[in-house]
Amino acid sequence: MKIALVDSGIGLLAAAAALRTLRPDADLVISSDPDGMPWGPRTPEGITERALACALAAAEHRPDALIVACNTASVHALERLRAELEPGIPVIGTVPAIKPAAADGGKVAIWATPATTGSPYQRGLIAEFGGAAEVTEVACPGLADAVERADQAAIDAAVADAASRTPEGTTALVLGCTHYELVDERIRTALAGRAVDGLPFHGSADAVAAQALRRAGTAAATPGTGSLTVLHTGRTSALAPEAAAYAEGRLIAAVLSH
Repeated sequence: MKIALVDSGIGLLAAAAALRTLRPDADLVISSDPDGMPWGPRTPEGITERALACALAAAEHRPDALIVACNTASVHALERLRAELEPGIPVIGTVPAIKPAAADGGKVAIWATPATTGSPYQRGLIAEFGGAAEVTEVACPGLADAVERADQAAIDAAVADAASRTPEGTTALVLGCTHYELVDERIRTALAGRAVDGLPFHGSADAVAAQALRRAGTAAATPGTGSLTVLHTGRTSALAPEAAAYAEGRLIAAVLSH
């Protein structure tokens, strides 16, 4: 079994690590776009163009499913990617986990990039799944870029800024950008005393990994650890050194040392 993941940068590591945990034997193809990132400031058409190029590069490796491991790309490019690749390759998008976060009502905060925050897509999800919850959108300028660079001071500053704008008494937090899942414990620390104790976080990595495996078919697991192929703007490359700053990146890189 082979699963591909597409993102502008290393945000895809969260879903890749979830796949590696669920199916250690699966071959992974991770296709990012260091030449074109960040995608967020681009027009919807520009985001779609970059995401499609990464997806087509990954598709050349004949994956059994492809994850668009980027909320911004899923908002703007998912329909086009599915039109190009399905039914041959199932395409799984990354959607902010508003539905489970809002299931019990309360005060829900959605941390997302400025490009996703306030978008018709996210507002539509809130209208459809927000229910009785009090939902607040919290834009996190600079956080994804800081995570991408593994810039620890910039991560702390961006997290602190977003935490200061998160309503007191928040009862659930949606991580609406895949990069944020790489620093979830730092976010939890920043929200201590501002949100409820044991604040539940709702990311997307585990859900999209499980969905990709379902869509990929029923190939039996085999012993050992699957291979890793890294593509940077379509070129075969090595895992970005910044990946080693995160537990998920170290898990994915472990296959390269065997």
